[in-house]
Amino acid sequence: MTKLTRQWRSAVALLLLVLPGCATVMSPPPTAFEVTGTHQELDSLPPPAKPLVVAVYGYQDQTGQFKATDTVASYSHAVTQGATSVLIKALQDAGQGRWFTVVERERLNNLVTERQIVREQRQNYTTPEGKQLPPLPPMLYAGLLLEGGVIGYDTDTTTGGLGASYLGIGADSQYREDTVTVYLRAVSTQTGEVLNSVMVKKKIISYGLQGSIFKFVAYQKLLQIETGFTSNEPALVALRQAIEEAVVALVVQGARKSGWSFADAAAGTAFVNRWLADQGAIEAADRTAGRAAPATAPATNSAEGAPR
Repeated sequence: MTKLTRQWRSAVALLLLVLPGCATVMSPPPTAFEVTGTHQELDSLPPPAKPLVVAVYGYQDQTGQFKATDTVASYSHAVTQGATSVLIKALQDAGQGRWFTVVERERLNNLVTERQIVREQRQNYTTPEGKQLPPLPPMLYAGLLLEGGVIGYDTDTTTGGLGASYLGIGADSQYREDTVTVYLRAVSTQTGEVLNSVMVKKKIISYGLQGSIFKFVAYQKLLQIETGFTSNEPALVALRQAIEEAVVALVVQGARKSGWSFADAAAGTAFVNRWLADQGAIEAADRTAGRAAPATAPATNSAEGAPR
């Protein structure tokens, strides 16, 4: 067997080892829902004394910001346009679904049209026994309107990197932070008063690592190897965490202002005190570090009444 043949076989063996791994990485199975720390906190809310009926007409991207590119103009939005669905999901999950009853308002025209069709059918047709079909029950109305939206998306709030090379062997890392900010308020439908309002920000972390070897291993034989990977935190996941934290903050603030209450006062007080202590620890760490909380920390809340 010639030396060239051995080299080709070695190259083919290397490709056979690498390609299956690439296929595995590129084809992950679908996931229905990713449980985050903020969702666990939202789910652990103690039950309320009485569920709150709320309506969300729209929770939109109010930044109007497009994705930043260095080469060509991009007309793709930097923030998802489906934040209303994210908020509704967070409301339905609060306290294992016991805190809020959410009524459909984003597509109200579709609902009204469908009810009109049902109403006409019930008026024109009868049961097999010849009885008139009962009328539709009245629609559920909301005691609270939840308003707000995504009010900020700041890119490259923090950037940095580190690299070193010695005798043709080197490595470097790159780091970047973006920040998404959401605002949420509860409005009374009876008086129009803004009962509570909160604002939450969440860091979006991106980092990359690269390594390379470039050196002669023998006379006229050059070895060159490059490797690396980049990890970008999904903006949608970060936005979902911020919205979930905003819902928790809204519940806590309403409980502190006697807007609503927990079924178990002791359990509610313990949860509120623990949440306020966590927020105080995060803000203290931010002041000590001189920058925002790390990526492993929960979304930070700047709601009125949070400890400073």
